[in-house]
Amino acid sequence: MSPIVALLIAISFSVCGEMLLKVGMNQVGNLDLTGMHAIPTLIRAFTTPAVLIGFILIFGGSLFWLSVLSKAHLSWAYPMLSMSYILVVFLSAWLLNEPVTAWRIAGVLTIIAGVFMVYRS
Repeated sequence: MSPIVALLIAISFSVCGEMLLKVGMNQVGNLDLTGMHAIPTLIRAFTTPAVLIGFILIFGGSLFWLSVLSKAHLSWAYPMLSMSYILVVFLSAWLLNEPVTAWRIAGVLTIIAGVFMVYRS
């Protein structure tokens, strides 16, 4: 498998996993890790299906990331992970109805320019 394909799979798994973590934590509510609330809150979080599946997907993405690291220079591969930021902004707006401001769009465009420069190098 080429490093680019493995990278795209790693990013896809990780982004889907992060989206599920957010959905799951929206179901769980505030994560209170103070005092007597810590253990019940963690149990509630880690028994929420979306959180569990999110962690599984992130772990799966990590396996493909290891494949990328075995074949590509880290100085190329790591900046390419920033494509996940772009996907998260758009998916968060589309699926979670989160606001996308002009500053976020400007940031995404900056990331796209940076990814293009790294890819071309």
